[in-house]
Amino acid sequence: MSLVVIGSVAYDAIETPHGKRERTLGGACTYIALSASYFTQTAIVAVVGEDFAPEDRVLLERRDVDLEGLEQVPGKTFFWSGVYSADMNDRTTLQTDLNVFAEFQPKLPASYVKRPYLFLGNIQPDLQLGVQQQMKTLRFTGGDTMNYWISQFRDDLLATIRHWDFLLINDSEARMLAGEHNLRRAAEKILAFGPNTLVIKRGEYGAMLFRKDTLFMVPGYLLEDVFDPTGAGDSFAGGFVGYLAQQGFDLRNGNFDFRELHRAVIYGSVMGSFCCEQFGVERFRDLTRKDIDARFEEFRRFTAF
Repeated sequence: MSLVVIGSVAYDAIETPHGKRERTLGGACTYIALSASYFTQTAIVAVVGEDFAPEDRVLLERRDVDLEGLEQVPGKTFFWSGVYSADMNDRTTLQTDLNVFAEFQPKLPASYVKRPYLFLGNIQPDLQLGVQQQMKTLRFTGGDTMNYWISQFRDDLLATIRHWDFLLINDSEARMLAGEHNLRRAAEKILAFGPNTLVIKRGEYGAMLFRKDTLFMVPGYLLEDVFDPTGAGDSFAGGFVGYLAQQGFDLRNGNFDFRELHRAVIYGSVMGSFCCEQFGVERFRDLTRKDIDARFEEFRRFTAF
């Protein structure tokens, strides 16, 4: 069951208390696709510049990520630089160069149009809607957004997520979108906007899944060392949607075992935790499905009662 992911492929410069990387592969689309690739066939739609390194293309290809939709154009790849606080709960953006991403217009290869699953990464709401409208046989679609789109393009965003099956956002974004501080009331409002499923990511404190008929909460995985939290939320998204695609899930049907949704949240948390263990996407170079399933079982043990 093939998943199409739309979003950014980028280069990051990252500094944490554990060290720094001057230039490492990043971008939401990259993290989501790599994470999801452990569960399902994954294809990406993104744009990079002439400086995109062959070895980074090889990393994606080794995970069997379909790169037909990865457009390479003259110019430089999207670049972001940031530094994290001592406790890594805060980060300061030092530099953001959109470069070729500034003119990104998603181009769906013909082979992608009939694929059943779509994840719309953090791009302009009208672009997200345009991609969804091109895909006619979806079993589910969803994605994420950020505070900029919520505050500056609210009407466009609401028109877009009205057609989604699920929305993944963090707790501060949920409060902003709903205009409610209490997350349970915020979730009720957001579900009324259209999506039947909402996942609120809470970083080190875990995640919550809301539907009108169910609520599920999971803690974060306790790591001894968090080297770099960049991309953890996108890796969560990849694990969540990748597992659902692996199971052949149809969120529009409504006739399914809710425990599978809960397992998807756990797999999302697992993938987010692995991402934090090394800088950038480095952990995905040697991560195996056996490692992932072993940590899933750890979650099962430490949350059972």
